[in-house]
Amino acid sequence: MKTYEITVDEEIWNFLKSHAIPLEDTPNSVLRKFLLSKGGGAIHQKTTQHSDFPSFPVGVPKALSQILEVIYLIKKRGLTRTEATNKVADQRLTAPQTILDKYCRQLNKKAFEIDRLLEDKNLDEFRSLLETKFINHRDVIKDCFASLNIKH
Repeated sequence: MKTYEITVDEEIWNFLKSHAIPLEDTPNSVLRKFLLSKGGGAIHQKTTQHSDFPSFPVGVPKALSQILEVIYLIKKRGLTRTEATNKVADQRLTAPQTILDKYCRQLNKKAFEIDRLLEDKNLDEFRSLLETKFINHRDVIKDCFASLNIKH
């Protein structure tokens, strides 16, 4: 198939990165999913078994999606907080410190406090903290926690 080169702005590039499956998707494959899938551009949950990241609707703050990705990797994939932070940073082509900033500075917590929140089996306190900070995105938080099979 013939290919073409295009230029995209940073916002589109970040959108493509946030919906890419690591080591599997290319910008073309992400665009193909959105432009040629049923629903003509609707956001669809990633269905590959190799996906380590949940997907989120357009408009979810970057900080929230990154925090939820770290939680997901810890609880669903069994990674340590540091491993999860590094994996999210790799996925988003950014520094681990940037991801750490999302769940520490943005939530006004130290790393050891985040570790304590993650130790809770049901993550009740962590979920409550996120719902308070990201009040307009409670459904996204609820859906992500539901994907972890955590009852509330």
